[in-house]
Amino acid sequence: MVHPFIRNHQYNLIKKQVNLQQNACNTVSDPKVVEAVRTSASAKLIEAFPEATMLQKHHLEKLSSLNRTEDFQLYLHSLEPLMTEFEPVSVTQIKKLFPKVKKLKVPDLSALDFRYVTYIGWTDIATNKMFLLYHLDGELIGIEGRFIRANKKSICCLCNRHEEVALFSSISKSRPANASPDYYKAIGNYMCVNSDICNKNISDVTVLERFINNLLVG
Repeated sequence: MVHPFIRNHQYNLIKKQVNLQQNACNTVSDPKVVEAVRTSASAKLIEAFPEATMLQKHHLEKLSSLNRTEDFQLYLHSLEPLMTEFEPVSVTQIKKLFPKVKKLKVPDLSALDFRYVTYIGWTDIATNKMFLLYHLDGELIGIEGRFIRANKKSICCLCNRHEEVALFSSISKSRPANASPDYYKAIGNYMCVNSDICNKNISDVTVLERFINNLLVG
């Protein structure tokens, strides 16, 4: 029996490789090109799961043998039971993470399928605030910051897709030893306005974790 081991961003990466391989099988006549796409997809999956067991690798490696559109869709469907959930959080937990925020607007947690969540993000238009929750090294981290819509589509730093974005800037909790009382350091990035869309696209958490670490430790 294989226990769930695929995180949401990893599943998104698999979907990308499935789409690339499916497109090659359907549109490319040169078998060498198709084989190159297969090899590249397999390498990407191996890289994304460095600690996978032999049985887990067996499930992932089935992709390399697929040719028909229906087989690719069945493959993705077969992986869904192997997806891990974003550890569910409660309203109480969220409020404890943002104790200084009065009348904190909390998202509807019951509407979330935690299998398809890499991070929880939401905005409060009334206060121009954006909030973000992420499990980093086993700890639930809450980040809040200013939210300024770009009013245009651009590249999101988290999912690297062309979507409607906003500048999310937050104040670092790190302070130099001899800093004045007025010292602060803000760190900002352009992120998707709609975190649901971002969660469907994100395939790598490197930037997200670096952004959070920079806010925590400077």
